[in-house]
Amino acid sequence: MAARSGTSFQRRARNQRTSMPGTRPSVHNGQLLLSTGVPSLDYVIGGGLAVGTLLLVEEDKYESYSRMLLKYFVAEGIICGHSLFIASAKDHPKEILQELPAPLLDDVIETEESNKEESNSVDITSSSALQSSMSIAWRYQNLPKVQTALTSSSRFGHYYDVSKTMSSELQHSVNCHSFFLPEEIPLDPVDTEIGNMNFGYVKLLRAIQRIIREEGFDGTGPQTKQRNILRIGIHSLGSVLWGDDVGLNENPESAYSLTKFLYALRGLLRTSLSACIITVPAYLIQNKAVIGRVAKLSDTVIGLESFNASERETNPIYKDYHGLFHVRQLPRLNCLISDVPDTKDLAFKLKRKLFTIERLHLPPDLSDTVSRSSKPNVAESAKLLSSGCGDAARGKKHLDF
Repeated sequence: MAARSGTSFQRRARNQRTSMPGTRPSVHNGQLLLSTGVPSLDYVIGGGLAVGTLLLVEEDKYESYSRMLLKYFVAEGIICGHSLFIASAKDHPKEILQELPAPLLDDVIETEESNKEESNSVDITSSSALQSSMSIAWRYQNLPKVQTALTSSSRFGHYYDVSKTMSSELQHSVNCHSFFLPEEIPLDPVDTEIGNMNFGYVKLLRAIQRIIREEGFDGTGPQTKQRNILRIGIHSLGSVLWGDDVGLNENPESAYSLTKFLYALRGLLRTSLSACIITVPAYLIQNKAVIGRVAKLSDTVIGLESFNASERETNPIYKDYHGLFHVRQLPRLNCLISDVPDTKDLAFKLKRKLFTIERLHLPPDLSDTVSRSSKPNVAESAKLLSSGCGDAARGKKHLDF
């Protein structure tokens, strides 16, 4: 009888967790997860973004790819029927909604991927038939093909077409709240700081707190309707447009304004059915201590290093990618250790329709894809990759056969 009662109790708990749309429990720690809108990003951070946590995205210099991740996050919330809260001090949230990618059907993705694999296999077969067996060193001939795609057995989330925008009918199907800082600043002069937190952060924190309490995302009120998830997206927090000076000099006057806001926001997220993604221009913040405090006050921290206007943009080694993807920090929820990815050498690329994160691997030094003039770049890139793979790879020089 005890075994039967225990089994029935587990079933009721499992059904209660998965009752909300667009969520699923984690197989590692039982935490309720939601998709970020990018399946490869869900795989990297442990299966998805945990409810009640904060994902911090270090922006690339031109904000193109970090803004894309924010739009994927919002678009996934619309498809799942979640409530939205979009905050910005630069672009109006309505403009961000108008730029959301259109959802794709699963069969379209599978057809494209299968066609791509078939075309690659044909190209490899034809090229191998034309090339002689001595065109590449013998030690590289029998190596297995590197698996670059980051996929799991059970896909979580949806795919989107970047070349098309989401229809207005889908956008109006969910409850969306917006916060545009220029509209919140009153005409009468007010104090720019309240309790060592600037005016913009105070207004934003109060707006989030009001929505969580009034719409029942805190869980304290009576459950008169089906429970839902609140997705919070904040664009370019910490920039000058928010009234923060952490990116102006090395010793800013309001050095603790951003950290106090994140501390208070994290407390709201922990006690509510909500999840948040924040993009921060970390490349503008000169004080490393501020960056360290911001990272510690976040649950998951990732960084985007774009190849735009850099030396790596013309490097043939990185011709298949648009930038490097860095995993700065992963959360430790209901466990002693965090879910560490298989490799730290990751890169991202924006295809015609998809934004994907893949394993970064360098071509063999003696292959035809790398010329002799680019061999120093191979050595430099190999040192860069080996620095993040452990102490065993440090100190070894590049070998030339």
